[in-house]
Amino acid sequence: MSLDLLKERISREFGTPAVVIDLDRVDKNISRIQELCDAAGVANRPHIKTHKSPVLAKLQIAAGARGITCQKLGEAEVMANAGIENILVSYNLIGAARSGRLAALRKRADVTICADNPVTLAAYAEAAASAQAPIGVMIECDTGRKRAGVETPREAIDLAKTVRDTEGLEFRGLLFYPTETGWDAAQRFHDEAVAGIRSLGLEPGIISTGGTPNLPNIGKLVGATEHRAGTYIFNDRMMVACGRATEEDCALHIYATVVSRAGPARGILDSGSKTLTADPGGGLDGFGHILEYPQARIGAFAEEHGFLDLSRTNERPNVGEVVRIIPNHVCVVVNMVDQLIAVRGDDIVDVLPVAARGKLV
Repeated sequence: MSLDLLKERISREFGTPAVVIDLDRVDKNISRIQELCDAAGVANRPHIKTHKSPVLAKLQIAAGARGITCQKLGEAEVMANAGIENILVSYNLIGAARSGRLAALRKRADVTICADNPVTLAAYAEAAASAQAPIGVMIECDTGRKRAGVETPREAIDLAKTVRDTEGLEFRGLLFYPTETGWDAAQRFHDEAVAGIRSLGLEPGIISTGGTPNLPNIGKLVGATEHRAGTYIFNDRMMVACGRATEEDCALHIYATVVSRAGPARGILDSGSKTLTADPGGGLDGFGHILEYPQARIGAFAEEHGFLDLSRTNERPNVGEVVRIIPNHVCVVVNMVDQLIAVRGDDIVDVLPVAARGKLV
């Protein structure tokens, strides 16, 4: 089947906008990052927040990944329901812990969760008591992103002591997400924190680093035991822009239809902010890259309208034409849809439900 016939079939059988993944490219991306981790001597713990699919998580595990990472408890519940074990949740789960869902999951799965403050640890202790089973905890450390995470080694040591002294909690290690240029600072933080933690009689069995943008730094942190990356399975415009992928590595495309050409230099796609999302992708120009018309620009959105600026291109699409778009940020796009249409070459081979879609708690 040719690409044009594939576009026609997807348009007729599924409608557009449609989110399509190329399984041949997915396989290559999985293999490439697994090989990087193996060469660096660290375990691969892929982050499923990108694909939200137990099917794809199992492909990563079959290729050699040692467990998975989730961002929210709901994602972990979906993965555990699919029989996946060795799950790390890299987030402060205060609401999920207070709701009783953490205790319920702990009764049937041994998940490891993260904290960066005593309030979170208190909620985890209550969950452990309710589950009548210990809960494994890692301390999240900030080394430059200014997101979540303790800011000093002393805070990490003090929280590790709290974990040690709190019934129902088990200390399992430290979680890092350094900036791409902040690995020397992360090393200093790690060395001081680990020394202090060991003085408490504890051993950080897991030292976890993260991020697809950090692929060149895998294994750079001395003492690291694993790396968490998510976006690499599909890649997107941000990963192309930062040099971590090429267009050929982008395994997910949004098939969209041109539904209006009301002016010679403008048009409308049937993919607006509810499909492509309004994520600027760290300062990228426009809201997606159109493969067939690389000089065209998706310059603005309404909810169901993608506003095409065609002023920079002589070749312009016609009404009814289906185009393929590489999104700025693939993770948020996947969370907008119920299914991924899987192809190999120009053949449709499967339809995968986005099983963990919308799991925000």
